[in-house]
Amino acid sequence: MRVLTVNAGSSSLKLVLLDGDEVVAHEHLERWEGEAEPIRRFLDDHGADAIGHRVVHGGTRIVEAAVVDDDVFDYLSSLTELAPLHQPRALGGLRAARAIAPDTPSVACVDTAFHAGLPAAAATYALPRSWNRMWSLRRYGFHGLSHSYAAVRGAELVGLPPGQGRVLCCHLGAGASMAAVRDGRCADTTMGFTPEEGLVMNTRSGTIDPGLIGYLINTKGFVPQELFDVLAKHSGLAGLSGTSGDLREVLAARSGGDEDASVAFDVYRRSLVRHAGAMVAVLGGLDLLVFTGGIGEHQPPVRAAVCEALSFAGVALDPQRNEAASADADITGIGAPVRTAVVQAREDLEIARQTRAAVGS
Repeated sequence: MRVLTVNAGSSSLKLVLLDGDEVVAHEHLERWEGEAEPIRRFLDDHGADAIGHRVVHGGTRIVEAAVVDDDVFDYLSSLTELAPLHQPRALGGLRAARAIAPDTPSVACVDTAFHAGLPAAAATYALPRSWNRMWSLRRYGFHGLSHSYAAVRGAELVGLPPGQGRVLCCHLGAGASMAAVRDGRCADTTMGFTPEEGLVMNTRSGTIDPGLIGYLINTKGFVPQELFDVLAKHSGLAGLSGTSGDLREVLAARSGGDEDASVAFDVYRRSLVRHAGAMVAVLGGLDLLVFTGGIGEHQPPVRAAVCEALSFAGVALDPQRNEAASADADITGIGAPVRTAVVQAREDLEIARQTRAAVGS
């Protein structure tokens, strides 16, 4: 079965046609405004037996890949305010594909599905229970397609049985999250009800004191939506350093002696270390540490900083392997009881796998 994977980012579009695990054709648009023409052109040129779409939020109903009909589409649309940067783009891709190829099944592969089975203690916010029940307030978690693929691929790279043991998966990119995976199931994760919680990111603040938000609204005159836009788009590394938030810019400025960039990187590193330590504690130890995503794959200093902090748990890197790795690689230090791997982010492979399963079922 040839599967077209449609991965719509907040401003980009990635199209990959897969026959098994082999890439037959691909196209990456840096700027995409939701128009149907690129998908139409790609399908006209290459065709597909099924179309798998990355959708960020599946809410409480879509907890595994689902063939999209009108009912599923309407439900995914109702979740837009929970992921306003990404959900509309995914819906645009779904809408276009269903109009262009109505007889070809479109499948929604949702990032939240991997975290749907979180233990109640991890998924539940300490809010009034009536709120949680009435409005489905819970930790949903994100980057599930990436975590699902990377945890299995990482185990393969280091010779551990996939789906077994204690794995800490670090998806580090412009958006970033960690997932604690025990025997193939997510036990905890850093993102929450929305993708804003957790780690410090390129432009997102990550976890902050909710009292601070109330203070800024009540005493400084911020309109809530204005404040939330700042927290999502102008905070994190960007807000601290005065750069775009791209870690490469921050590190370059830091090397040039910029004090703000130096503080920004220290805050970022501390956020990674604090959350990684919490995930290891949840797991009760560690068998495998996996790095993926743009930063996870291409920034050896970040990997080194996290691994040094987790040395108490048995993590150690091979410095030469760490410096050389930028794709699938075992970077474990000699004699280290915990294995460490770098995994190239391949959400397309996970989307295609889930699409085949959904269409087959």
